[in-house]
Amino acid sequence: MKNFKKILGATLATAAVVFGGALFSQRAQADTTLTVGASSSPHAKILEHVKPELKKEGIDLKIKVFNDYILPNKALANKELDANYFQHTPFLTNWNKKNNGTLINAGGVHLEPIGVYSKKYKNLKDLPKNATVYVSSNVADYGRVLQIFKDAGLITLKKGTDLTNATFDDIKTNKKNIQFKHTFEAKLMPKLYESNEADATVINANYAVQAGINPAKTAIALEKKSSPYVNIIAVRKGDKNKTAIKKLVKALQSKSTQKWIEKEFDGAVLPAKSTK
Repeated sequence: MKNFKKILGATLATAAVVFGGALFSQRAQADTTLTVGASSSPHAKILEHVKPELKKEGIDLKIKVFNDYILPNKALANKELDANYFQHTPFLTNWNKKNNGTLINAGGVHLEPIGVYSKKYKNLKDLPKNATVYVSSNVADYGRVLQIFKDAGLITLKKGTDLTNATFDDIKTNKKNIQFKHTFEAKLMPKLYESNEADATVINANYAVQAGINPAKTAIALEKKSSPYVNIIAVRKGDKNKTAIKKLVKALQSKSTQKWIEKEFDGAVLPAKSTK
């Protein structure tokens, strides 16, 4: 009888260990890890905001911050990331074309209105003849810049110009002979603005925000809200319908998140879409 009790006790103890280990394993595997590459601001900040909500949905969101526009797509294509969040569709299209890539748009989140800044002039129309305007070397943004100057009546474009593929060679008339210098890295534009070398400098909103510049309050001309250059979640082809990706996009597009974006960035970042 004593031996039976010892054997029974040992069996129960073993079962408890195995059962407890199984529970621990289930808990450890309960969360799906999702690694997303993003620019530090506003993208990473927005992702941090939805992180608790995703945790409730069983998604352990890992955010990897990038400080340029070159590496995030490479990392995604190489499967170092599950998704990235830093670019708009024209940029992605251009990257795919140049790199024989197959990355796709999984959903739009917000617009970062590109703007023109100047320490010398308060209005874009005040630019003098032969004014120098610094623009980044990011070709995908050239159409956005051209649209701003076209809306101000400073240039016209050649008939049939597609703004998503436009370059400065598509300018038809330039009544003030504005000189567009576009050989600079996008992340350097705030420093060039502060140096006051050019008459005006074009800066992407994320880099403006990172430098403590509020586009809504500082820019002398700002991209319109109707712009198609919405920042998106990009994924590899075939991953768009994965549960974790769909939950991420849903959290970012929710009304609560979109309202938070509008309030948090005070007009410097504009919400693009809400789903609930």
